[in-house]
Amino acid sequence: MKRIFEVDPWTVTSHDLNPEDKRLQESMTSLGNEYMGMRGMFEEVYSGDTHQGIYVGGVWFPDKTRVGWWKNGYPLYFGKAINALNYVKADIYVDGNQVDLAKNDVTDFEVSLDMKNGVLNRTFTVFGVTFKITRLVSAAVKELADIHYELSSADGQTHTIRFDASIDADVVNEDSNYDEKFWQVLDAGNDTNSSFIATQTIENPFGVPQFTVVARQSFVGGEKHGVNRSEKEVTDNFDIEVPAKGSVSFEKRVIVTTSRDYDSLAQVIKAGETLTADLAAQTYDDIYTAHAQEWANRWEKADVQIEGDDAAQQGIRFNLFQLFSTYYGNDPRLNIGPKGFTGEKYGGATYWDTEAFAIPVYLGVADPSVTRSLLQYRFDQLDGAFHNAKEQGLKGALYPMVTFDGIESHNEWEITFEEIHRNSTIAYAIYNYTNITGDHSWLDGDGAQVLYNIARFWADRVHYSARNDQYMIHGVTGPNEYENNVNNNFYTNWMAKWVLQYSLEHYDEINADEKAKLALTDEELAKWQEIVDKMYLPEADVETKTGKKHIFVQHDTFLDKDLTPIADMPQDIRPINQNWSWDRILRSPYIKQSDTLHAMFYFPDAFTEEEKRNNFEFYEPLTVHESSLSPSVHSILAADLQMEDKAVEMYERAARLDLDNYNNDTSDGLHITAMTGSWLAIVQGFAGMRVRDGKLHLKSFLPKNWTKYAFRLVFRGHVLEVSVDGQGAHVDLISGEPLVIDLSGQNVELTK
Repeated sequence: MKRIFEVDPWTVTSHDLNPEDKRLQESMTSLGNEYMGMRGMFEEVYSGDTHQGIYVGGVWFPDKTRVGWWKNGYPLYFGKAINALNYVKADIYVDGNQVDLAKNDVTDFEVSLDMKNGVLNRTFTVFGVTFKITRLVSAAVKELADIHYELSSADGQTHTIRFDASIDADVVNEDSNYDEKFWQVLDAGNDTNSSFIATQTIENPFGVPQFTVVARQSFVGGEKHGVNRSEKEVTDNFDIEVPAKGSVSFEKRVIVTTSRDYDSLAQVIKAGETLTADLAAQTYDDIYTAHAQEWANRWEKADVQIEGDDAAQQGIRFNLFQLFSTYYGNDPRLNIGPKGFTGEKYGGATYWDTEAFAIPVYLGVADPSVTRSLLQYRFDQLDGAFHNAKEQGLKGALYPMVTFDGIESHNEWEITFEEIHRNSTIAYAIYNYTNITGDHSWLDGDGAQVLYNIARFWADRVHYSARNDQYMIHGVTGPNEYENNVNNNFYTNWMAKWVLQYSLEHYDEINADEKAKLALTDEELAKWQEIVDKMYLPEADVETKTGKKHIFVQHDTFLDKDLTPIADMPQDIRPINQNWSWDRILRSPYIKQSDTLHAMFYFPDAFTEEEKRNNFEFYEPLTVHESSLSPSVHSILAADLQMEDKAVEMYERAARLDLDNYNNDTSDGLHITAMTGSWLAIVQGFAGMRVRDGKLHLKSFLPKNWTKYAFRLVFRGHVLEVSVDGQGAHVDLISGEPLVIDLSGQNVELTK
């Protein structure tokens, strides 16, 4: 755990320029607008260690998989969101002295992420000049990034600034296999007040489209005295006179356009030129105000207010800010990468995190159309899921663990072939959407093709054990990735059974056209029911410090391990993934994230309180929470069991996972999809939100150190405001018709 930023409800601020924490600072101060985003690296030269990264949504490259052996069905490539044009680059000189904060004598340093307005502010004084820099990636104009400089004299003298503003295509990726470069320059040019460079991803042998990205820079202020062009860079040269008193401003605007929206190179270039001209009539205040207003609209819908604990308040707002910077439902072709625009790890692709953790948040804070787009994303990639199943010699659809286009593109064996539990979470998302919104139209339409082909996969993936007269699933990796190639993982088996049962229950409801496309036979449906009736689910009685407990066993041989609680181990081994060999981790009993407990997180009403308590008390002491997705699940389950201290402990870990660098892995990027967990812990955990038989239920508690918390909730055409304080919970109807909810076991009618 390491906290390098000050605690404040609306900002993430540091006054310490520590080279050892530079990458961590860059991750924390990332900006994005769904269309594109960047890490919080400096614009000017920084000769110390830094990770410069700018990424464009939906732009990626298939990096060839390289392994020492090959197996049938192995992915041909690992899809990666690649580092794009560096359009913030600047060489800055004060009276001939280059600004390089790794070398200069710097005073008055401050870096501050303003979450309320969605901007990054930096201040520093060097060579007698104070720089105040404001960076934004516009929420109002998706193609626009803006960097505004306010320069003033700190020593009462006049100064001359030389400002060389560049767009650089000679970028590198830290997460590529062999330091390849993935961009080629197609065109470049300069005119009176702007420059552009057009790039395209290099050819690949996999049929993945080559993406064209064009960046055009324009300026307000300064005196332009030249332009420079090299093979992979365009530069505009300016002089700026800083007066002895007062200040002077300089602004760089960048428009980024891509082949995702236009058909030809000429159209991509022209679109950037047109947008640049359109913005020329706007002042910086116009641009800033439109951007800040869009963030104000977002906060009005989604802000969670906490009184009595500024660290908790900062944590939830930071997480929502970074989540909405990554995805806000404006482009149905996009999805949510685990690192968003903050780094290259995980390749920037879509994981099961979206359906497991992100969809429940968007269902609560946004119009249902946003979630429909995320569901439709999976339908649009159904052909890829058919391909993935076929590669394993199986029927139906197998959704990928990692993808941009529906084809599995992860290059680790245990992920690609074994971690097939992700398939059930796609089905769970359909259930979740239908249950919370009450809208069955997607399930009855396109969703039927997704759900029933997932069910087909499970019916083919199970095998029948004649010795036990039960169906089993061998050779899998469950959500706990610290165990590979296990047999009868409880979560995987339970969810496969649920998918088949859910499919059978709703088969009569889907429309005739979808049934005809599916061409399911009576024999198939009967086989599905047989599997449901005979699915093997491992369970056992175990001795614990508090007596004998009946539990569901994580997999067939889990209880044969040395089940020493992690609290009884030396603490200097944590995190174990950075201190132990992979072999030792696989042999240990330690759980990366919720596994058996994950089914109880998805379906809390499907298990008795005794079942949930026994399993939580057995597995949580063995869980190291080294997956960013883990703390929120445990917080919600603990709240369900009235284990309030544990629920708050796990919330604090979820809310400040990156802010406090809990797992010592934030320097390479934030955990965007896990940031949903803090909202889930408050809404589903502390406030006890459930939907049962179409009715909203709330059963809340107030953490000891808090005096109040409040949030808004979208539910079936209504917007509600929920507040919880020392006197209990109160719910106001903000919009919609009168509604009856269950509040702490009592029916309450809400009216405006």
